[in-house]
Amino acid sequence: MLKVNVVSHPYAQAILTALRDRETPQIEFRKGLVRLGRVVGLEMVKEFEVEECEVETPLGVKARGVKIKDLDRVVIVTVLRAAWPLTEGLVKIFFNAKQGVIVARRVEERGMRDYEFEVDVAYVKVPTITPESIVVLSDVMVATGSTAARALREVVKHGRAKRYLLASVIVTPIALAGLDRVARELGIDLAVYAVAIDPTVNERGYIVPGLGDAGDRAFGS
Repeated sequence: MLKVNVVSHPYAQAILTALRDRETPQIEFRKGLVRLGRVVGLEMVKEFEVEECEVETPLGVKARGVKIKDLDRVVIVTVLRAAWPLTEGLVKIFFNAKQGVIVARRVEERGMRDYEFEVDVAYVKVPTITPESIVVLSDVMVATGSTAARALREVVKHGRAKRYLLASVIVTPIALAGLDRVARELGIDLAVYAVAIDPTVNERGYIVPGLGDAGDRAFGS
């Protein structure tokens, strides 16, 4: 089952606008992805369970509050290289998270068929995942969903988690349809968090209007 959450906060939308601008320099682009990672992380926390607690203030007075459950059970898996700044922001929220990486790329030279690409996975390092884990897959641009789907397949090889979340900046309806199929195939529930849903991809599989190649814009081509 797939659930889609669009982060419509004006702050996130303003950052996205700057990222879309072709004149935004490399460093500012990378910083923007970090900021969006933090915002997306905060949105994800809204769905976490909380429990009431009581603390004593420095004045010796009792005060009621809450604790967020499962923050120490988060496993962030980053699809390199573009998603690294996004993960940097996520870690500001999930500061106790274990981390893994998947080095994957679309094999663009072989072309896109039926809105899907062959995906080459060069390296996978994922921590042990338990039934109590909450997996956060970090992937900036989810155009056709080919890379994210392959990454999910790699992740489930390391154990079944309690929940699966996808942190992204832009997704497309094409990608969401593909991810829904993969989630059903794998028997998992997947919650997608994105700052925008752009309408389509071009003949090269790039999101339109999108923001270009996020990896090149963040780190250089």
